[in-house]
Amino acid sequence: MWTFAEFFSGIGLVRMGLEDASSRWKCSFANDFDPVKCEIYRNHFARKSDELMECDVNALQIQRVPVVDLATASFPCTDLSLAGSRMGLHSGQSSAFWGFARLLESMTTRNRPRLIMLENVTGLLNSHGGEDLRTLLRSINSLGYSVDPFILDAKWFVPQSRPRLFIVCAKKSFSRNLLRLYRRVEVGPLRSKQLAEFISQTSGDIEYRGPQLPQPEVSNAMLPSVIEDPPDEHKDWWNTDRRDYLYDQMFERHQSWVQEFIGSSHYHYATAFRRVRPQPDGSKRSMAELRTDGIAGCLRTPKGGSGRQILVRAGKGKLAVRLVSPRECAALMGARGYNLDGVSASNAYFAFGDGVCVDAIRWISKNYLEPLLHLVDGRKYLTTGSNGRSKISRSTTSATN
Repeated sequence: MWTFAEFFSGIGLVRMGLEDASSRWKCSFANDFDPVKCEIYRNHFARKSDELMECDVNALQIQRVPVVDLATASFPCTDLSLAGSRMGLHSGQSSAFWGFARLLESMTTRNRPRLIMLENVTGLLNSHGGEDLRTLLRSINSLGYSVDPFILDAKWFVPQSRPRLFIVCAKKSFSRNLLRLYRRVEVGPLRSKQLAEFISQTSGDIEYRGPQLPQPEVSNAMLPSVIEDPPDEHKDWWNTDRRDYLYDQMFERHQSWVQEFIGSSHYHYATAFRRVRPQPDGSKRSMAELRTDGIAGCLRTPKGGSGRQILVRAGKGKLAVRLVSPRECAALMGARGYNLDGVSASNAYFAFGDGVCVDAIRWISKNYLEPLLHLVDGRKYLTTGSNGRSKISRSTTSATN
């Protein structure tokens, strides 16, 4: 079995993705400090949740953390995201990363995980002009790991727009023999122009190594595939006054979308967030902004209710509005079947808005982590592009990735 420790575990969506990807993954340890998320984690994993330790990462004692093959860390994005204060990696909740780094530093070189997988918002790329990410990567290098950053968007797997920065870090003791050193990368689906430029500009003092990753096969799943429409008289649908108020908050182009499809013989769906926008007269007004391309907007952690995503349904002569349900949130995160019995709607919104797309983790496991660990373990793991898995190169020469 390959063992892993899940730091900043939330409700265990990274664990869910790894265990879905292969029966060879075993969770040996999990940690989160939020009691709501820990309760939901235990509710879902039940007897298998004994590994979960509820405490601040800065309070963790190294003796309590087992030796594992992989450590994952989806550290807080609050101070790195557009929705946050942008205070950076050294302030607020996002500074919890350094608690995780100190744990790694306190381990002996032999006991450190063979692989590390970090995850955060793409805002980390430009936080403090890129200096936060540069500092983070150099700190990981100093612990004996090469690094490999790339971007995955949940919309390639599920109908939700959710681009996230992932960084796979491999111990230099074997990555030098199995992974390619690269100093520049081509712009593509996994690496935006901004990320490619960042790598080129920092390759002089950061060691980047990684495999040639395949382009993810994009799913054609659209919003209706996750919708669970209750009857028209169900309490979740908003009353006429509340519905009409939302309509009045829409931009004219979005009202036109409603009018176009309200007379359709079948239902059309869009999602909406309320955002405060400046008006021509200099005032500010709360506006309802629709996404009408069949993809939900990025799920967010609600603050005061404004962050909850709204479902708009137009068709069969009616306009109907309600919040996206907790089970629909689970499906949008690739977590269908997640046990939400006894979990309040507000807690579910909070948990999934802070989570990681299960399908993205599954893709990384199958196309990166598993092939590499097979090679490290000395097993033959021949792959071709036809099965969607990656090719791990044994070359140590510099190359364009």
